[in-house]
Amino acid sequence: LKDNGFFAMIIPKRYGGLEFSALAHSEVLAKIASRSATAASIVAVPNSLGPAELLLHYGTEEQKDYYLPRLARGEEIPCFGLTSPRAGSDATSLTDSGVVERGTFNGEEVLGIRLNWKKRYITLAPVATVLGLAFKMSDPDNLLGDDEREDYGITCALIPTHLPGVTTGRRHFPLNLPFQNGPTEGENVFVPIDYIIGGPKMAGEGWRMLVESLTVGRCISLPSNTSGGARAGLAATGAYARIRQQFNMPIGRFDGIQKVLARIAGRTYITEAGRVMTAGAVDQGVAPGVPSAILKYHATELARQTSIDVMDIHGGKAICLGPKNYAGRGYQSSPIAITVEGANILTRNMIIYGQGAIRCHPYVLKEMQAAADPNRERGLEQFDDLLFRHIGHALSNAAGSLVMGLSLSRMTSVPVDGPTRIFYQHINRFSANFALLSDAAMLTLGGALKRKEMLSARLGDVLSYMYLASAVLKRFEDQGRPAGDLPVVQWACRHLLYQAQEQMHGVLRNLPNRWVANALRLVVFPLGRRYSAPSDRLECRVAELFIRPSRTRERLIGNTFLSHPESNPLAQLEEAMVRTIELEPVEKRLRRAIKDGVVEESTFGQQIEDAVAAEVITRAEADKLIALDKIVMEIVAVDDFDSTELGTKAKPLHRAKPHIKVAPPPGSDEDLPPATGTDTGTAG
Repeated sequence: LKDNGFFAMIIPKRYGGLEFSALAHSEVLAKIASRSATAASIVAVPNSLGPAELLLHYGTEEQKDYYLPRLARGEEIPCFGLTSPRAGSDATSLTDSGVVERGTFNGEEVLGIRLNWKKRYITLAPVATVLGLAFKMSDPDNLLGDDEREDYGITCALIPTHLPGVTTGRRHFPLNLPFQNGPTEGENVFVPIDYIIGGPKMAGEGWRMLVESLTVGRCISLPSNTSGGARAGLAATGAYARIRQQFNMPIGRFDGIQKVLARIAGRTYITEAGRVMTAGAVDQGVAPGVPSAILKYHATELARQTSIDVMDIHGGKAICLGPKNYAGRGYQSSPIAITVEGANILTRNMIIYGQGAIRCHPYVLKEMQAAADPNRERGLEQFDDLLFRHIGHALSNAAGSLVMGLSLSRMTSVPVDGPTRIFYQHINRFSANFALLSDAAMLTLGGALKRKEMLSARLGDVLSYMYLASAVLKRFEDQGRPAGDLPVVQWACRHLLYQAQEQMHGVLRNLPNRWVANALRLVVFPLGRRYSAPSDRLECRVAELFIRPSRTRERLIGNTFLSHPESNPLAQLEEAMVRTIELEPVEKRLRRAIKDGVVEESTFGQQIEDAVAAEVITRAEADKLIALDKIVMEIVAVDDFDSTELGTKAKPLHRAKPHIKVAPPPGSDEDLPPATGTDTGTAG
């Protein structure tokens, strides 16, 4: 990884890096993740929230010139320490400290910081050579010259891990995934003040630096890793459902399997569409705070659901861990992505809508700024103007919601025609509904809305589903509207918009002001909840696209690692699927011959020989069937181990003596009473 520049994707070429675009960076991570979640995690960290990202945006020229070339060459291995035992989701509650003082460093007396920290869950910490550290800095002796400022707050610095007092090397074992992750501690570590990222002038700016950098990381790292894993799961499961036969037919032909496979395909399409669109926004210079939170939550959640569905279709094959199991570890490790870079419960309940409600509203933020204007006359004038425009905006949304609800979204103009037109119209309608519900929630709840987390989460879901539906439609347009993809696009849009409808219903059911809620229901759902989830027929059409080679399948899983069948189960599955379809007519002739009694039911090998003798199949066809069966049996095989291989030692079973004494046969010596005074030794 170091030798081939995988740690240098975001570093500019002038420092020896690759200077990839956000989309290219995302594609690389997604492909790695389709083969190894461990490798993808190792590559993701140096290219997201870490020393390189922070140095690029905030570092001094001296820091950039020293560290960036070394990071690009892999001479320095970076990590970033934020989370600590007392500061998890609430990163602002850091107890890690740095006190400004004078001390000796490399034999010279310098102004510096005395650091103490205790961090955990830090990826690459066990092998890192440079630690990006977030801590709370204070200057009790005013050595920095600001007499009015003692507590500076969160600050970020670069700490070489070889310094005295720094402890690294121990590892966590996150859900059996062996990527380098572990704790780090520092006790009385003294570093010069210039080790602050950006120099002394950036003291106390750490939280802003982290929030701005985390936004980009959320857009790229986790969505790319989960998308790559989902694509691998789709490729493997579609092929497996085609080659695995039960009741003399591929399991992928059963309705129950098709429903689950359609979910996997639809969710993968949604994740891919969101990943590409949001990475494109980053490349256009946008720091998409709300979209990054949407994508982090939904990409990881969809991937978790996909991993469950992959396990269900594979059945026992996915249960037994070992080298032959390509599904179990993905399922086992899915909570890792759910938890990191903002736990999903926090992201859904507080961040998505909490960030977007004010920031994205056309008037609320401006109204707040006008109300806080120290020039009272000017503030009142601006506030009055904004308020009346806000009222007009709300009335327009109410009228639009009612008209579009009565017309089932038909009474709205959209920029496209064709089979996807109706989805654009539904998004327009739901956008008006969402804006109306947001205004009503803020008006009736005020500041209490932020404490109504379940209500906020539902509003965030509506926003998220519309964003992802827009991404799905954009992907379809960008790829030239391929007709073969339409079933998957329809499934994705129907699923997302149905979920949006149900979450709006949840908002109306739980809005505390019932009079307002009932009035809003008449406007938002004048004809009731008429939008339905994907139909059974549509799900069967979607599933059929992924149990055989198709252009749709190629487009969706095209960047998945599918080479080297000798060592890659996914490549082996692809090969087996193609051969299975090629030999399907031969298998049908063989089954017909068995049914008609021409070939007797027996072992597979004997059936093949009997079929050749009866001229049902040719010898060449028989050889192909035997070769295919060998591959299929290798694929469906599971691992087994000797007890010693599992680190245990077999012990003989201990058999306890019975508690009930069995009567001896009549006339035996044991039937005689014991002699007086003799100890019988009987165990009770």
